Amino acid sequence: MAFLRLSGLTVAAALAGGTAWAGCDLAGGDIRILGNDFAAINAVVDGARACEGDGVSFSANLTTEHRDIQVAALTPNPAEYTSAIVANSSIVPLINAGLIRPLDDLVAEHGAGLNRNQLITIDGQVMAIAFMANAQHLFYRSDILEQAGVAVPTTYEEVLAAAEAIRAAGIMEHPYAMNTKVGWNLAEEFINMYLGMGGSFFEPGTANPAINNDAGVAALEMLAALNAYANPDFLTFDSNATAALWESGQLALATMWGSRAAPILDDEGSTAEITGATMLAGAPTVGGGTTPASTLWWDGFTIAANISDEDAEATFVAFMHGLSADNVAANNDLAVWLAPGYTPGATAGGVFATANAGAAPYPMLPYMGLMHTALGDNLSEFLQGQESAAQALADVEAAYVTAARAQGFVE
Repeated sequence: MAFLRLSGLTVAAALAGGTAWAGCDLAGGDIRILGNDFAAINAVVDGARACEGDGVSFSANLTTEHRDIQVAALTPNPAEYTSAIVANSSIVPLINAGLIRPLDDLVAEHGAGLNRNQLITIDGQVMAIAFMANAQHLFYRSDILEQAGVAVPTTYEEVLAAAEAIRAAGIMEHPYAMNTKVGWNLAEEFINMYLGMGGSFFEPGTANPAINNDAGVAALEMLAALNAYANPDFLTFDSNATAALWESGQLALATMWGSRAAPILDDEGSTAEITGATMLAGAPTVGGGTTPASTLWWDGFTIAANISDEDAEATFVAFMHGLSADNVAANNDLAVWLAPGYTPGATAGGVFATANAGAAPYPMLPYMGLMHTALGDNLSEFLQGQESAAQALADVEAAYVTAARAQGFVE
């Protein structure tokens, strides 16, 4: 299984260029897209929708629950969807189950405008087309930090100190938030912190778990320390919740996805005072490490295996229309686009800073999804004070081993 390295984002942006697609030129086909629901993906899908008509049908289901339904939806023949929009982690179950097709022929025929770093190649075959990069990083209110007399944090230890200064000054009781909703989001925050601590998830060369150690305990303790400055219902916080808290002026510091920057910085849903003081910084380091406590991600599209070649071609061409240089330029600030037509702007600063500081890509391993699920299911008891960090990590390893043994990854 391959890793996609995005440390060359500045180079990719400099290479961005190309021409817009003149039209879809499709004789027929059925396009059915499953994907996540946020502004950048909506922009791509809206651009792809222009291919509808003249014998081409089009539908899309964009939902935050996409990860939970994609395998079942692509398993039938024909598949319920002709494409699943995926990220580093969500492509792995589809690869493992043989539910998406190689794209080399479609790239050769219709992908002349793609940048090389968009081609996600696994075992020598192009299996997805990446269209944007993403990472979690620090958002901060410059006016509130100034009022509290603290500098912009570069480490999570400094985030804690800044949050304490803000609370002590009586400015905010709960100045910090991160995406710690029980399940996928909480697991991702642990993964980021654990990598920042220098941890490894598996014993070298094996699928055996290796997280119940000093780095794992330190990562959990840092999550608990940070969430002591969050609202008590932090175990319900996903991206929508943290963004809403930020826009309503209830936060001074937050760890959020770079893809949330454009909606937060626009003139809708907030005030000029808040947006004008909202600044983006790279993900902090932690525990004396030098690597940002974050992971680099890409989002991109796949084509289902269990569909006709006509539907596969129509879907690929529609995505090429959605990723035209004109459409990317029209939605420039919604993402750190990897596609031609992108000019890096202010909303990309946090992702670029995180990537250029050496953040690791999310591990694209066949069994990483099982680890992610085990983490999401077993860490909340520690954060609620119901068990020790070591016990929580032991529970994670036990749940992971059970799942990994069932799938033949461990004996």
